[in-house]
Amino acid sequence: MTSAPDYSRGVDAERALKFAVQRFRGDRAQVIEGFIEPAAPTWDHERAARLVRRQIENRVDELGCVEGSGNLDLPGSSNWYIPDIAVVPEELAKGGGALLPDQTLLIVEVTSESNAETDRVVKRRRYAEYRAPLYLLVDRMEGSVTLFSEPGQLGYTSVDGPHPFGAVLRLPEPFDLDIDTGGLGPV
Repeated sequence: MTSAPDYSRGVDAERALKFAVQRFRGDRAQVIEGFIEPAAPTWDHERAARLVRRQIENRVDELGCVEGSGNLDLPGSSNWYIPDIAVVPEELAKGGGALLPDQTLLIVEVTSESNAETDRVVKRRRYAEYRAPLYLLVDRMEGSVTLFSEPGQLGYTSVDGPHPFGAVLRLPEPFDLDIDTGGLGPV
């Protein structure tokens, strides 16, 4: 005879939510402040991410890293993010599981009409709180790029931008390269 599950100790809501999103049927999904949101970017969104990815990929290889859009867990919160681009050390990318924002070298988010405020406010605050060293916001709605660095509990203490599309943005060490933002806007 099978016994009923013992719920007397309660359910860990954070763990249950993150378990559910990892088994989401259909497109990939992320959890933003406790709400499951599909992560289904449009082609113009993907185009902007690709233009950034192409400009950093050689330096990423030189650094022994991988760039991609793997899962990021924010333990102790109801957040599970899928960034547009995250740069992580190669050895960490081999584990198959989610990584933490502080294990990245760079996180890039590209706004869409449906998520612009989330990328500008919520993710910026959370990435700083979880010590992502560099956060590049490609704001397609505003036509600008902003680089946030020096994370802390109260947010990023260094902000470079916003710069209008067409400007050249310098990524600091360990990248030490310029990003041409001219092609990020509408064609």
